[in-house]
Amino acid sequence: MPLQIVLNIIIAIMWMFLSESYTFTSFLVGYILGIILLFLLRRFVPDSFYMKRTWKFVQLILLFVRELVLSNLDILKYVYKPKQDMQPGIFALPIDVKTNFEITLLANLITLTPGTLSVVVSEDHTKIYIHAMDIPDVQETINDIKNSFEKQIMEVTR
Repeated sequence: MPLQIVLNIIIAIMWMFLSESYTFTSFLVGYILGIILLFLLRRFVPDSFYMKRTWKFVQLILLFVRELVLSNLDILKYVYKPKQDMQPGIFALPIDVKTNFEITLLANLITLTPGTLSVVVSEDHTKIYIHAMDIPDVQETINDIKNSFEKQIMEVTR
């Protein structure tokens, strides 16, 4: 992936020199042309096409923003609800992510989402203990996190 980014920047700079225009617009056009060239020649370049991983990263950011807004709305409902019938608790989330970066990213995304807090990662790095403000169904909450954040993190990093 880093090789592809460097090649793309070199193509953009070469485009600027060939067009004799040293503006950001010229660089951007060259960069887009570089993306197209790298896509067309992707079988000759090692590793998978880097824009695919970039798109997955953008999807992860959009997923986090969506979860952030939805959980803020849930918290707002609990704050203005006259009868507090929450079921707070701590549960263990079994994780499939392996590297320290993936585990840290998952724990941080969980913590940054209102209503949940990553308490600790187990010694063997197979579980994250999470405190949630309201857990009506533990298994459903585990499935939600595994099918959203964890799945998207694995698509970005692998």
